[in-house]
Amino acid sequence: MHHLYKYAVLFVFSIVLGFAFNMFLLPHEVLSGGVTGLAMIFGLLTPINSGIWLVIFNIPVFIMGWMRLGKEFIANSIFSVFITSVSMQYIPVLKVTDDALLSAVFGGVIVGISIGFIVRFYGSTGGADIIGLVVTQKRDIPLGVLIFGLNSIVVFISGFFFSWDLALYTMASIYITGVVVDRVHTRHVKLSLMVVTQRGDQLKNELIANLIRGITVMNGYGAYSNHETKVLYTVITRYELALVKSLIKSVDPKAFVSISETAEVMGNFRKS
Repeated sequence: MHHLYKYAVLFVFSIVLGFAFNMFLLPHEVLSGGVTGLAMIFGLLTPINSGIWLVIFNIPVFIMGWMRLGKEFIANSIFSVFITSVSMQYIPVLKVTDDALLSAVFGGVIVGISIGFIVRFYGSTGGADIIGLVVTQKRDIPLGVLIFGLNSIVVFISGFFFSWDLALYTMASIYITGVVVDRVHTRHVKLSLMVVTQRGDQLKNELIANLIRGITVMNGYGAYSNHETKVLYTVITRYELALVKSLIKSVDPKAFVSISETAEVMGNFRKS
């Protein structure tokens, strides 16, 4: 049931994303950022639909992500990009309004909401998100800075191919998208995770296999149940929370889980 609900959310918001592209951004040549923006540029300059370019450009990114990130995350991202691509084939490219600024604002809001929910359910729209996550595994650089840098490249390119007015509209749309995404899903927030379970070894192995975080395992004893337990402690990002909750439910639905926001992390935050 959980997986069905997750894929239903990814399906719906991937279609909404395609709607925002075709009805708000593309008609005014206002682009999205990163790989999606490049796909939109090629879609405007060639007879091939932007949805097709979106798949083509994401293939090498997904291959890289499959080797470096969790398989579930990449599978969800592939599903989301595929649905967005297909929806862009069937949703007509029409102007909802003749005002490019209004389209940039409302298109950016809709894109931000869509991406926020896709990310919340452990997926992505491909491209910049995946590249940024791979880089942050080795470099302690904020993901938002990396993604904004990749998006800025697209804005710079669009200024040469179209007009600098539209490039500025694109920058405004990308900024609004980023703000809305942060409101829906604050990915940079660190969370302390403590799990009390009788399936400690199995859960530990699942978490280590799917996360880039280290885990501390302690022996515990239930005062009421009089059973020996394992206590797992780690710090994750809010970006990883959906995956962690899914893994815990699949291994031990009866586990006691405590999640709290962490003000600061020092030391080894990533698995060596």
